[in-house]
Parts: sequence; C-alpha cells; structure tokens
Amino acid sequence: MDYSNLSVSDFIKESKKGNIDIDDFHSVFFKKAEEIQKRYNHFITISKKEAKDSITKLDRKSTLAGLPISVKDNICTRGIQSTAGSKILENYIPPFDATSVSHGKEAGGIIVGKTVQDEFGFGTFSTNSAFGIPKNPIDPERSCGGSSGGAGGFTRAIDMPHIALGESTGGSISCPASFCGVVGLTPTYGRVSRYGLIDYANSLDKIGPMAKTVKDSALMLSIISGNDPLDQTSIQQKAEDFTRYCGKDIKGMKIGIPKEYFKGIDKDVEKTVRSAISKLEELGAKTVDISLPTTDYAIPSYYIIATVEASTNLAKYCGMRYGAQDEIKGYFNEYFSGIRGKYLGEEAKRRIILGTYARMAGYRDQYYLKALKVRTLIIEDFRKAFRKVDVLAAPTMPIIAPKFTDIEKLTPVENYAMDNLTVGPNLAGIPMISVPCGTSQNMPIGLHLLGDHLKEGNIIQTADAFERM
Repeated sequence: MDYSNLSVSDFIKESKKGNIDIDDFHSVFFKKAEEIQKRYNHFITISKKEAKDSITKLDRKSTLAGLPISVKDNICTRGIQSTAGSKILENYIPPFDATSVSHGKEAGGIIVGKTVQDEFGFGTFSTNSAFGIPKNPIDPERSCGGSSGGAGGFTRAIDMPHIALGESTGGSISCPASFCGVVGLTPTYGRVSRYGLIDYANSLDKIGPMAKTVKDSALMLSIISGNDPLDQTSIQQKAEDFTRYCGKDIKGMKIGIPKEYFKGIDKDVEKTVRSAISKLEELGAKTVDISLPTTDYAIPSYYIIATVEASTNLAKYCGMRYGAQDEIKGYFNEYFSGIRGKYLGEEAKRRIILGTYARMAGYRDQYYLKALKVRTLIIEDFRKAFRKVDVLAAPTMPIIAPKFTDIEKLTPVENYAMDNLTVGPNLAGIPMISVPCGTSQNMPIGLHLLGDHLKEGNIIQTADAFERM
C-alpha cells in the first residue's frame, strides 16, 4: 500500500477499520525517517525499537490508532534519551513520560523519536544544538527555525501521516512552523501540563502540536490538554474537542490588525500577510486596526525574565545530582565550573550569565522586577485588544527562513530581535497559531493568529477557514 500523502484523518479511519498493516506502515515510515535524517538531521534519537514494542500493545479502536508522533527532545519520554539538545544531559534516559506524552500514548500514538532543538530552547534558528543543526527540507541552506526546529522540519519533510509535539517559550512553535510551512499551535499557558518538561523558563514554557493541517493540530491539542495534578501551573480546565471549531465559517468575526507588528518586517512578508488578511475579509470577517503600545518593550522584558528563570533552572546541572559528571576533585566551585564549561554550549552560558546578573542583589529590582511590571503592562495591552476583537492577525516572523551564512553574521542582540513578533504573546500566555499563507523566494510565510486566554477555538476556527480557502 502507498502511504504517501495519506492524511492523518484518513490514516486513523482506515487503521480503525483494520485496512492498514501497522507493522508495514511503521516499517515504511522509519525507512523514510532515516533517509530524511541523513539529509536534514531532524532527530537526536529515532526510537525504532520502542515504537515496535508500543505497536504490539496498540488498541486499534484508540483515538490515534497507531499514528506516529515525534517529540521535542526537552519533553521526557520513558526509556528514550531526552537531552534538551544539550551535552550535559546526553544519555539521560527518563524513567517516566511527560504528561503530554502519556496522553499521546494512551490515545494510541506511537512515539517515533526525539527531535533536534536549540540547547534548552535557547535560540531562534536551531543553530545552538549540541547534536547538529537541522536543515530546512525546502532549502537545506536555510534554517528550520527554533527552537523546535527538528519538529517543524520533519513535519514538512515526511510525506506520511504524523504529528509533532513541540514546545514554545518565546515563539519556538510558531517560528519553525512559519519557516517550514506547517501549522504550529501554541496553547494558553497552563492549558497543557508541563509535567515532564525539561524547563527553560517556568512561567513561559508551553507544550503544543505541530502538524500539516489546522485540524490535525486541533486533534492533538484535544488529546494533550486538561488539568494535571502533577503540574502546579496546570489550569482547572477540562479537556475539550478542539476539532469542533474546524469546518465553520468566520462571518462576523472581528480581527484586529496590530500596527506595531508590521514595522520593520520584510516587504514580501508584509505583502503576503496583508493579502491573507484580505482573504479573511472575503470570508466575512471584519478587520479593525489595533495598537499594542508596549510591543517595543517585549524583547527586553522577555529576555530578562527568561534568562533569570533559565539561570535558576540550569543551576542543578552542576555535575552532582543531575546531568554529566566527572571525577570529583578540587574545590566545589572549580568542579562545578569545569562541568558547566565543558558540557554547556556558548549560548547556554551567555543566558545563564545574563540571568544570574539580572537576579543578583542590587540588580534584581532594577532589572527582573521591572521586567515583571512591564510584562503586566503587555498582558493588559492584549486584554484591551480582545475587548474589541476576537482574534489578532499578524506576520509570524519578520523574515523568511534565513540562510545559515546570514545567521552567522548576526550579533546576539540582532538574533534576539528576530523574536519581536512572538515574545509578546508568549509573555502574555495567550494562545496562537501559525498557518502558511504564501511564499517568497519559494520559502513559506506564516500568518500568525492570536487569541485571548482560553480562546483556542477562535484561532483554530479562523485558521481552518483560511486554510480551506
């Protein structure tokens, strides 16, 4: 049987009927995955043996009925190496599954591997991974985006049914979705349990799906969402079927266009996104000009808060209880510095130093607490906007996927500035979805749809209507 270009919904339907030989299907899937891996390096670990074991226990009547699921490498998977893209966690084999992974398995998903990412999520282009750089399957000289680069790249490259689990702190689902031309859905903070996630920044991290279609991402969100007593940040909200928002029209939907999100972006990106917004108007949506005045403060606020939390989270990787270890000798500070200097990458060290500085006595009030106050203002900006509109529409990224040669020329500050359109929504903890809306130089451009807290339905409904058009 030819499984190429078989949709997720058709796969599930046929698998439940017993019309698909699951062993043969996964044999073909892994053969293709290994070929893709040789060319584009989307995986840190391909879990072929573990997948075969799961197939023997598969319930064909389950929701996903044997669908392949890849998992970003900072989401723990029982019995499968989980490194968060860092040498300091190389060979770490979790004895448990993250709650999102457990939900996926219980629904009949088969974990096929762990995808490449920037180390601990520290990056916009997946160029900071300790296990090689993932290449964009549309143009291997370009980035997949970060930090869920492997997830976005593989979702685009594989021509068989599959859904990826990604994770976003400042835009790490939306960015690779835009650069690779797939759908990336980032839920409201707390909608999906963070239990089993190797943290970057606790108050910002969100697990979400990446898929070929809006409906596929909505299906996966339905499976992984819901309250979890193991996660203190998990909200008291029952899981719901988000696919029910697909197939609807958007007549009368009010869509806000934030003027600040169209400043300093590539001309082709702006033209394409504005054209996409015009198509939403053709579908019956009404557009309203909106201002988000605190947009310029999102980058400095985010990078202070995120690095402070990262500095705290990564302190445990010191060569004693967690992560890589060496022979213990000398003074403790020399030993800790030696371990961290040897096994952490340059960007991880940079962010740890920045975060440690910002939370030091004498600087905490000046930087960290002030950044938290700015975050409150950013949240209020979005609240005011959503009193007027149902959805906000903007470019996902200011540029198309850049070439690696161009990335090398960027300073750290220029690199961080690339996140200008995604860090604000992440600071606010609101849901967002990136859906392909056109191309420039044959590379995809993403339309970013943002919703109010717990209003995933609005953005899924809008994105699906656009996708069907």
